[in-house]
Amino acid sequence: MNKKILVIVAALLSLCVTGLFAEKVIATVGNSDSQNVEAVAPAGNAESAEADSKTDSNAVKYIAAALAVGLACIAGGLAVGKIGSAAMGAMSENAELSGKALPFVGLAEGICLWGFLVALLIIIL
Repeated sequence: MNKKILVIVAALLSLCVTGLFAEKVIATVGNSDSQNVEAVAPAGNAESAEADSKTDSNAVKYIAAALAVGLACIAGGLAVGKIGSAAMGAMSENAELSGKALPFVGLAEGICLWGFLVALLIIIL
């Protein structure tokens, strides 16, 4: 079980690093026309430095949002798997326990919603 979590976290981290480099490449390609203009303009343009810092902060925001949703959904899936199997086992022995066991599955699913809300706040703010 721990190997699965380690593999998933490693995959998420590798995708995040790839996303950082992709954001840099997209920003560089998008500014290729403006680089030709900057060659004519004097060096030390404050607007280009501001745009580079804004691109860096946007990349970090998107990676943070992706990690918030990804890790929350992984944790929620693990929790629902364990709680759901225990709830089904308990209900197979005593059918009256269904009303007491299913709310716990709903609470575990709420972890994913909290991750989504955190990601939304990261992107908006």
